[in-house]
Amino acid sequence: MKNKIKNFLLMGCVSLALGTSLNSCQDYLDKEADSTVSENDAFVNFRNFQGYVEEIYNCIPDKEKCNWCPSWNWGDDEIFNPEADGRMTHQVDLGNFRAWQTTGNWLYKDGSNPTSTDKFNHSLWPHAWYCIRKANQGLANLDKLVASKAEKDLIAGQLYFFRAWWHTELMQYFGGLPYIDTYLDLNSELNLPRLSYQECAEKAAADYRKAADLLPINWDNEYDGAATQGKNDLRINKIMALGYLGKTYLWAASPLMKDGAQVGASKNGKTYDYDEEFAKKAAEVFGELLTLVEGGQTQYGLAEFKYKDIYNHERSADANSCFSDIFYTKKQNWKMPGSIEAIFRGPSSDFNGSNWNTSKVFGPKVQKVVAHDNVIHQPTANLIAAYGMANGKPAYIVENGKLVPNIAGGFDPDHPYKNRDPRFYHDIVFDGFKYLNGTPGQWANLQYCQLYTGGNMRPVANGSRTGYFIQKLVPHTCNEVDKDYDWSSAFHCYLPYMRLADIYLMYAEACAAFGGASGKATNFSKTAEDAINTLRDRCGAGHVAPEYVADAHKFMDEVRREREVELAFEGFRFNDLQRWLLLTEAPYNVKYSDEFDRVEGADFYKDNDPADAQVANFRQEAILTRHFTAKHYWFPLPIKDVYLYQELSQNPGW
Repeated sequence: MKNKIKNFLLMGCVSLALGTSLNSCQDYLDKEADSTVSENDAFVNFRNFQGYVEEIYNCIPDKEKCNWCPSWNWGDDEIFNPEADGRMTHQVDLGNFRAWQTTGNWLYKDGSNPTSTDKFNHSLWPHAWYCIRKANQGLANLDKLVASKAEKDLIAGQLYFFRAWWHTELMQYFGGLPYIDTYLDLNSELNLPRLSYQECAEKAAADYRKAADLLPINWDNEYDGAATQGKNDLRINKIMALGYLGKTYLWAASPLMKDGAQVGASKNGKTYDYDEEFAKKAAEVFGELLTLVEGGQTQYGLAEFKYKDIYNHERSADANSCFSDIFYTKKQNWKMPGSIEAIFRGPSSDFNGSNWNTSKVFGPKVQKVVAHDNVIHQPTANLIAAYGMANGKPAYIVENGKLVPNIAGGFDPDHPYKNRDPRFYHDIVFDGFKYLNGTPGQWANLQYCQLYTGGNMRPVANGSRTGYFIQKLVPHTCNEVDKDYDWSSAFHCYLPYMRLADIYLMYAEACAAFGGASGKATNFSKTAEDAINTLRDRCGAGHVAPEYVADAHKFMDEVRREREVELAFEGFRFNDLQRWLLLTEAPYNVKYSDEFDRVEGADFYKDNDPADAQVANFRQEAILTRHFTAKHYWFPLPIKDVYLYQELSQNPGW
């Protein structure tokens, strides 16, 4: 890996593959896929230069399809069954953060190839250095481009964005790094200092700001987007640049980046200690973005939270968009997911690959009702506890390092699934849920989920360790009866890197960091409280209760809980716990199951809503505790790479 990184940093392009095939993000060139041109030819006109840039798009990893059984949720939200112990999720549980280099996850995979269109050949670490070098080389050769100012702005805006994006994606896991903003050729000396996170953030922010100022909101409305009219959704635009500019400032404002790694941060109040100046900068950028969105000046909006019932995520007849379509589509001719809400995505090559890997790693393998490798993504009881009540109050609160049922808020341990946040019923498969919609045949005993303690879907080896499955990213109908992972279903999944709901959440957090529930940007009408309630209005959940609005710390807890629920299983939870200095803290370092006994007979679930079922002895039990120390707030850099040059130091404790 040492030689790879050095080559990526120092080597110029001998020849440039410009015929990269990108689904829904086609390039401008009428060339064969294996065609190459010289460096000089790459930069002479807009078509060629855009082809050069599009290789960077091709490098964006697809988190869900980068491996047969991928792993991307490393917080307290997910657990695997024991057969999947070699995956990164379990290695993080063990504190073995070095496993990011050996488990074949989206951060690093052997055989990563930036020019490949194979979804298995892309990962973050090697591609980041390659693409940063490529962005710098492009910017260094911008003066060779013979084009209009508008065309030069499009090229430069994309390059500035990508130079920042690859840096900030790395920084989330590794902390401050050298910020490489100049082209390094073979004669360059490696001596760039390793910067602090906030120093890196300032440099990335400058690039994002340039990109936002140079790029249009929608390429379809530009002369140079006409060649790919209707296929420009993935092209970098002003909204993407503003979104990441705000995120960069918010992450820099976060407690970890302000105060450094600290164990016991929840006890000394450091988890609420934000850098207010960075937070204010973030709020202003998000305010700029949301004003454009709510003013109808963009192509983005919140997807409608409408579906047929808890068993079928289908668009209602009167819905123009669909929440489930953000994450997967079916029977839509393999249309790329995202709906009107996804802001930043990479290309999704081999879309039918969804049917062969991702669609089969969320359901039980009991009696092979889902036919695939015995790997199951399962939500922990921690995540289930985050889903609040229909009245907007939390179902659980944290007291003295423990998750405690919020009886006063309306949670009833005898009816734990009743009157919950509507997103619970959309996202979660729970006891009594009708798992098989079609004629069950040999799987009749699995038609209604038995997820109580000792139930037939609770074997640790091939069922649920926690009492739940999740169907947010992949519908439960991907099974051997309903067959939604068959070719005829045209099932296609993709996990967006950024969507509009995340912008509202980050805006709320930034404003709350300096102004509590009433905090707001100067350029946007909504307060932090309004932003959270906007998302709750979308799904029909109750507003933030007055007692949480009145207390700044309790309100921030509600912002964080809202983030956990709205973005559940989308890969953000680990970085959130990390930057909030909660990764080492109880109860966030313990993964729980829900245990209970059934009171109702089996026939109850055939004729009644399973949410109404009464249970007995409902309780949480610890599955494992993650013994983290301060060093676990950052991943280690590869050992070989820290010997590249003296200034590239290792993270503390590794």
